[in-house]
Amino acid sequence: MQDNDGTGGHVPVMLERVLELLGPALSGPAPVVVDANLGLGGHSEALLAAHPALHLIGIDRDPFAIDFSTRRLSPYAERTTLVHASSGDLAEVLERAGHTTIDGALFDLGVSSPQLDEAERGFAYSYDAPLDMRMDTSQELTAEQVVNTYPTAELTRILRDYGEERFAPRVAGLITKERAKEAITSTKRLADIVREAIPAATRRTGGNPAKRTFQALRIEVNAELSALEAALPAALDALVLGGRVVVLSYHSLEDRLTKQALTARTRDTSPPGLPVPLPAHQPRFRLLTRGAELPSDEELARNPRAASARLRAAERIRVDD
Repeated sequence: MQDNDGTGGHVPVMLERVLELLGPALSGPAPVVVDANLGLGGHSEALLAAHPALHLIGIDRDPFAIDFSTRRLSPYAERTTLVHASSGDLAEVLERAGHTTIDGALFDLGVSSPQLDEAERGFAYSYDAPLDMRMDTSQELTAEQVVNTYPTAELTRILRDYGEERFAPRVAGLITKERAKEAITSTKRLADIVREAIPAATRRTGGNPAKRTFQALRIEVNAELSALEAALPAALDALVLGGRVVVLSYHSLEDRLTKQALTARTRDTSPPGLPVPLPAHQPRFRLLTRGAELPSDEELARNPRAASARLRAAERIRVDD
């Protein structure tokens, strides 16, 4: 969800490819698409403009995103349903909207530029701000609470699993030591603690040493991976024959979950050695991308924040009897 402008002049990541991949599924008389991570509404706006009969259901947990996209998509208000919710609630959102099936689904994962660029949101280590990191500002859990109240072992697990931080025990240990002196309440102090915990030789390479810790905390605060684990299968289950899903991820954990979910549904699970494949074990989906597609050099020159984007897509080719 890496937009390069917080005011609507942004260029959505891999927009042309997203339109190309979803387009064939949206040629019917009344197609429905769910944008599970609405953000600033750039992808949604382009889809609505390209398909005059399309109805779009947009989901986002950030109230700012819902407000912004409501204004942005106002020319298409009769064809949009925007919902303040977690993508993990996708199945319930579709049920309430009266759409048990959909023709397309888009997941543009990660954190949006307004969240990164507004210092008070506390997502970025490049600003000194309160430790917050909530996408949904109405929820209770903040990064400050995680940093100051989680046991050392739990902090270590989060940093290791969600941040892929190889020095997780050192970072968690120093956080525990420092918070005992005084609560850690600012992004700058946390970044300084992480920098001190990382060995000097490692600090000289690989960018800001706080990057992995901040990613891990953001994922924990917003339950991002559990939301994806619930939302992606729900979207796949709802797709009609010929329906398509496109997923844009921005770190290896999201991409790995996406790959696993899509691979599981594109594999023949018939027992080996049978002369004829069993229909019940035939793949329900086919992959539309070979591995994960990357942004073009041209796009990276225009929008450097797209550098970490990975795109995967699939199409439903069978439905259950």
